[in-house]
Amino acid sequence: MSQPAPCVEVKILDPRLREWGGPRYQSAMAAGIDLHACLDAPLELAPGDPPALISAGFALHMADPHIAALVLPRSGRGHREGLVLGNLVGLIDPDYTGPILVSAWNRNPPGGGVITIAPGDRFAQMIFVPILRPHFEVVADFSEESARGAGGFGSTGR
Repeated sequence: MSQPAPCVEVKILDPRLREWGGPRYQSAMAAGIDLHACLDAPLELAPGDPPALISAGFALHMADPHIAALVLPRSGRGHREGLVLGNLVGLIDPDYTGPILVSAWNRNPPGGGVITIAPGDRFAQMIFVPILRPHFEVVADFSEESARGAGGFGSTGR
């Protein structure tokens, strides 16, 4: 039996979100909510341009140290158009209550396509994840060995 989902308070900062239908899940089993670009005019991102900061038009209050939000690119726009996040994945800590801003970037090679993001476009997505907050114990040696040990990159084979 699953636990009830935690409550996350949402403060709408851009009233256009209500007419665009966000923030909400787009299907009954969607893992994330799509983020709408709260822009006043279309934004063009050319290859080689620096990342642009785009408002999602809302703020959150999670108030629970055991959940956080992750901002991810939308797979279709990333695959077809080359739209990715400037920091690849955004982390929203549970004690952050400011506006959700997303760094968007055109990863296309020089001479590649310009990406246009219009006001209201769904351009990124947000998921909520559980967070473990272990306590730390400083030790001189680990309490037991592991099969892998200190083997690093490629140590388990291809």
